[in-house]
Amino acid sequence: MAKTKTVYVCSNCGADSPKWLGKCPNCGEWNTYVEEVIAKDVSSRHSIPGISDNTKVRPVLLRDITSEEETRIDLKDAELNRVLGGGLVKGSLVLIGGEPGIGKSTLVLQTVLGLQGLKTLYVSGEESSKQLKLRADRLNYDNSDCFILCETSLEQIFVQAKNVQPDLLIIDSIQTIFTEMVESSPGSISQVRECSAAILKYAKESGVPVLLIGHINKEGSIAGPKVLEHIVDTVLQFEGDQHYMYRILRSIKNRFGSTAELGIYEMRQNGLREVSNPSELLLTQNHEGLSGVAIAAAIEGVRPFLIETQALVSSAVYGTPQRSATGFDLRRMNMLLAVLEKRAGFKLIQKDVFLNIAGGLKVNDPAIDLAVISSVLSSSLDISIEPGICMAGEVGLSGEIRPVNRIEQRILEAEKLGFSRIIIPHNNLKGFDINKCKIQIVQVKKVEEAFRQLFG
Repeated sequence: MAKTKTVYVCSNCGADSPKWLGKCPNCGEWNTYVEEVIAKDVSSRHSIPGISDNTKVRPVLLRDITSEEETRIDLKDAELNRVLGGGLVKGSLVLIGGEPGIGKSTLVLQTVLGLQGLKTLYVSGEESSKQLKLRADRLNYDNSDCFILCETSLEQIFVQAKNVQPDLLIIDSIQTIFTEMVESSPGSISQVRECSAAILKYAKESGVPVLLIGHINKEGSIAGPKVLEHIVDTVLQFEGDQHYMYRILRSIKNRFGSTAELGIYEMRQNGLREVSNPSELLLTQNHEGLSGVAIAAAIEGVRPFLIETQALVSSAVYGTPQRSATGFDLRRMNMLLAVLEKRAGFKLIQKDVFLNIAGGLKVNDPAIDLAVISSVLSSSLDISIEPGICMAGEVGLSGEIRPVNRIEQRILEAEKLGFSRIIIPHNNLKGFDINKCKIQIVQVKKVEEAFRQLFG
């Protein structure tokens, strides 16, 4: 019987220590050390079936390495392909994280069942085969090349993968898988680290892409050691408010593509539907005559879309005015309110200000600053903004409207959706032919000029 010992492992970086430490000396985080029981007799460890240990790797000169385009698998999902950088790279390890019940398993199972002619092994450590069958029936998909395996032992998973020889391997979820090489419970730091490292070795040696589904903790980051995100090739975050029907797929890390891409889905009774044109869904058509609503031309990744910025300004009931923002950075909103008061002369110090980005989206594009302050001012004055006007521009601390990137795509998106006028920063149209656009383009330098264009 193997002798055991207890070590303390940092849940953030994976560093171990023979005793408990309040602060990790490697990453500097506090209270991240947890107790783990590991095997002391290393000779008792055995190799995992399906993974060879005798691979001889020799150094190669850089000039002798041939650079070829990565072979990608088309997942028949335009949104997922875009976020992955054009498809799933063979031999890659992709981690998809998200809150419980947000739709991670539904997204992966729906994608897998739509891949006809691609042999897939779906390993579930959380659900039974009957539960997966019920979900597949609800999705109205039928795939004769999808194998289901309900197993949590990593050794048995590799044995079945060797027998099936799949083209794609799904593991749902990595926190439920355990290996006999580590004597600790599934989901622990050492188990997640060892299992993910073994799965990475399998993916690289066999060339089979692997999709891992991961849990997240209460802080919103992926559960387990931080080294898990370093091991995998791509980290995708599936997020969204459960009270809204929209789901956002973001790329946090991608070794084979851009991390600025964004995929939008709509949750329905029969699964997730791709939203190819989010602007039409994020804009309500009945805001005419309502104050506090401004349309912003935003960009996430390379996708332009128009969203509603809603604001409500009212007299403060209590001594301290409230500031609340949904889908927008609260500190940036406070900065914009200070700019309104200092540079434009609007007193909001005794006002409650509530800001909301319609549709439950979280937008980080600084180009919606102009729409934010316009919606706040519209609600404060109780004057509605004329329909058919949208805007894009970053607001500086001195009240100037700063140029933004990809202004041509914003203008063309607004024109495509039938807007008659767009307000943009001054000198932001270098090399762009204004005459080919039917939409009226108004260039402003300061917030006062923008307000005159909106409110007269």
